Amino acid sequence: MILKEMFVPKETIEEKIDLMIKNLTTIKDDSGEFLLDFDGLKVDDKSWSIWNWPQGVGLYGIYKNYQITKNPKALKVVNDWVEARMIEGAPPKNVNTMAPLLVMALLYEDTKDSKYIPYLEQWAQWAMYEMPRTNENGLQHETYGPSNTNQLWDDTLMMTVLPLAKIGKLLNRPEYIEEAKYQFMIHIKYLMDKKTGLWYHGWTFEGNHNYAEALWARGNCWITIAIPEIIEILDLRPDDAFYHYLVTTLKAQVKTLKEYQDESGLWHTLITDKTSYLESSATAGFAYGILKAVHKHYLSADYEEVANRAVEGLLEQINEEGEVQQVSIGTGMGDSFDFYRNIGITAMPYGQSLTVLAFTEFLISYC
Repeated sequence: MILKEMFVPKETIEEKIDLMIKNLTTIKDDSGEFLLDFDGLKVDDKSWSIWNWPQGVGLYGIYKNYQITKNPKALKVVNDWVEARMIEGAPPKNVNTMAPLLVMALLYEDTKDSKYIPYLEQWAQWAMYEMPRTNENGLQHETYGPSNTNQLWDDTLMMTVLPLAKIGKLLNRPEYIEEAKYQFMIHIKYLMDKKTGLWYHGWTFEGNHNYAEALWARGNCWITIAIPEIIEILDLRPDDAFYHYLVTTLKAQVKTLKEYQDESGLWHTLITDKTSYLESSATAGFAYGILKAVHKHYLSADYEEVANRAVEGLLEQINEEGEVQQVSIGTGMGDSFDFYRNIGITAMPYGQSLTVLAFTEFLISYC
């Protein structure tokens, strides 16, 4: 049963979106409980006022809401964050700190404000020419912590490759576009599980293995989002070979996602392991990616019900303050299933924004 048949008013979805956006801007780590410690280097993954990947994903979700709905509250949140960070100055460049560049690219596309160009040029050049590489020239998932030498992670496609592709289109850099295509192909080669169509969290060329072989939900959701997005960014035609490669990859993943969706509408943090907890941020990412792929005709309309069930489940996870519950914290590479089962849960910027993103795409269903 889809939500419209359950008479969920459009206004209810819109009210939840506003609540979640308001809550997003209040998220912070006052106690230091969720600071990541890399041999004395403290990294805040939780607070909204930080330039890192959770905030980059957060900005993306909120700005996409503005683009589709023209919600002025969403635009103000994004502009306020970007202006404040530009005044503070950019952090060291890595896979994760590049995530906000996708929204800067969208802002430049919509406003043509030249103040964004130096950021777009410098960060894209870094990713293209200076970012550490793995064997076979993959983008190494190097962050604030360990170098992750010779490692490919799901996250890289969302955090670095999408911004690189978007900047390549905007600034007419065809070499960036070809690089983005290659990174999708090498990540598919080493991270997609050929049996299920789901994706492993990571791969290392140091030993040639997929670590715990964890089919981790949020890692998978980056793929469900990134494939429809890269098709749109590059404006790929249905007769394009890369388009076909991406769509068949997405279909294989979503076919198995449908099989493992919990009756609540959510997915477990280890998708095929029902002993692991249900997790909201991944569910929101799946809902958005599936809905967008259906709306763009990359996926059959039959999958819309899967996404609608996810939206229904997510409605139950939003409390009165607009905080999305059951969101796992930033997750490094694990060497066992227990590592993923024991990851902590708290409010996070991406939990808010991915749910906003899913709900925003769902609003199209009312048209």
